[in-house]
Amino acid sequence: MAARPIATLTVSFGLVSIPVKLYSATEASRAISFNLLHKACGSRLKQQYLCVKEDVVVPREDMVKGYEFEKDQYVMFTPEELKLLEEAGTHTADIAEFVPIEAIDPVYFDKAYYLAPDKGGAKPYALLSKALRESKRCALGRWAARGKQYIVMIRPAEDGLVMQQLLYAGEVRSIKELEIPDTEVKDAELKLAQQLIEQQASDKFDPTTYTDEVRARVEAAVQKKVEGQEITMVDAPEGGAEVIDLMEALRASLEKKKAPAPAKAADSERKAPRRAQQVEAAPKKAAKR
Repeated sequence: MAARPIATLTVSFGLVSIPVKLYSATEASRAISFNLLHKACGSRLKQQYLCVKEDVVVPREDMVKGYEFEKDQYVMFTPEELKLLEEAGTHTADIAEFVPIEAIDPVYFDKAYYLAPDKGGAKPYALLSKALRESKRCALGRWAARGKQYIVMIRPAEDGLVMQQLLYAGEVRSIKELEIPDTEVKDAELKLAQQLIEQQASDKFDPTTYTDEVRARVEAAVQKKVEGQEITMVDAPEGGAEVIDLMEALRASLEKKKAPAPAKAADSERKAPRRAQQVEAAPKKAAKR
């Protein structure tokens, strides 16, 4: 199924304007969600809001938003007042500057969007994409949408452009807030650690080699429930051994032969059905007696 654009906008730098289509780069619908049910009858539950003072259910038409400026002290805003505070959508991403791609810490990355050229935008789109790729820079600018103003980073991807929504400085905590002791690292330890990194190094990131095992487990459990089967509890794996000697742990890691990842996955898939069959076969034998 072909991807559908969620919006159109214009990317502008200098006197150049590029009409583009905006596509969501991620799929929130892929997340598994559960509904709250009444345990006794299995019916869906309805959310209600209670007034903590009068202990009565408050309908939506009687609700207003408030900001707590002191403990239990609020100033109220009507929907009309909040609407006036919103940023007007401009349908334009205005580029303000170009910086090296590595200058932006990924901790600032938020939602990502794919950009594709809209009608009449193919030539300037290709120009910006190639210019960014060859200069190894990205574009920074602002974009207003949904009543808010965002910092956006436009960077070249393998086949086009990605618009990365960024967090503001006040939304990112400083790592300096953490208590990280200044610890000496010995040269021998550093050398072994670097060897271990090289042993497991790859030239590029391949996301297909990583799978969401928790999602697969939940989907399998849901299917069993739908088919009327019971889910058996499995003992949690024991925690890893405590590292006593750092040098010894590094040496052991280097000497350890790694089994191919696909083989491990295949073995686990072959073993899982056998365990399930054994569990399900037990009640049948008991029934025959």
